[in-house]
Amino acid sequence: MPVTVVRFNLVEPGATPASLSARYRAAVEMAAYADEHAITTVQTEEHHGAANNWLPSPFAFAGAVFGATRRIAVTVSAVIGPLYDPLRLAEDIAVLDLLSGGRLVTVAGIGYRPEEYDLFGVDWKRRGRLQDELLETLLRAWSGEEFTYRGRTVRLTPRPYTDPHPLLLVGGSSKAAARRAARLGLPFFPSAHLPELESYYKERLTEYGTEGWVMMPAAETPLLHLAEDPDRAWAEYGEHFLHEARTYASWQSGDITSAVRSGSTTVDELRAEGVYRILTPEQCVAERLDSVVLHPLAGGMPVEEGWRSLRLFAERVVPRLEG
Repeated sequence: MPVTVVRFNLVEPGATPASLSARYRAAVEMAAYADEHAITTVQTEEHHGAANNWLPSPFAFAGAVFGATRRIAVTVSAVIGPLYDPLRLAEDIAVLDLLSGGRLVTVAGIGYRPEEYDLFGVDWKRRGRLQDELLETLLRAWSGEEFTYRGRTVRLTPRPYTDPHPLLLVGGSSKAAARRAARLGLPFFPSAHLPELESYYKERLTEYGTEGWVMMPAAETPLLHLAEDPDRAWAEYGEHFLHEARTYASWQSGDITSAVRSGSTTVDELRAEGVYRILTPEQCVAERLDSVVLHPLAGGMPVEEGWRSLRLFAERVVPRLEG
């Protein structure tokens, strides 16, 4: 059976506090509904200071999802590692791992927006060194043993639920990220379908004498929305997908490789491009995708339309994938 994912970034351009609160609550309710209907994963992420209210606090959101669910995993893909205090992040992930019984998956990246570093007063030029320190600190902190951190002897409690530690992957699209993952013996999560980078990572595993594995997006990883009438849905809601696509495009420079990369400037171009797709339930089943990623609230999608998409997916797609 393919992996089934419901993705949330809680974007809402022009939101009021009341409308954004309603969107957040709806997302948690959607996660609970997904959990009840055998969907495997909620995926979330972070960006900071975005004008369209992109979710900045994925672990707080993950905690709310865990409180409303019993089985579904939450993948944070990706946390911008250098923006975090390593000790506090180790504690937060440990607590979420305990609360969820091991359902948290964290992909640690370094981000690609210098303005986010500026917001928190973090030196963009030091991001590689800060990421190394973060990952090394997390692994040591979760052991429950004393270790040296910035010249001090520290020990963190409690230990996480998962042994030896919560699932932690290194994300990125660079050789530096692949080397970092291999050196630490951590799994590698390329940000796009990059077979040559997977090979490079495996070569570095041999070089360092470590063990690891790769979780790589498929060559085609469209973000999906379900509707009985895709033509009508594109006409009514295509601007929401275009808003998200244009936001990503404004952030990504030439050396950034992402599974979500669009050059479209109109809804018609976006539809032809295929990064975002609106399908009927029957079309979705027929696609036979290895990973099915539903994006019900993309780009500020009205909550009621997000619910229609999710219900079609849960009731008319997922049972046929199981079969």
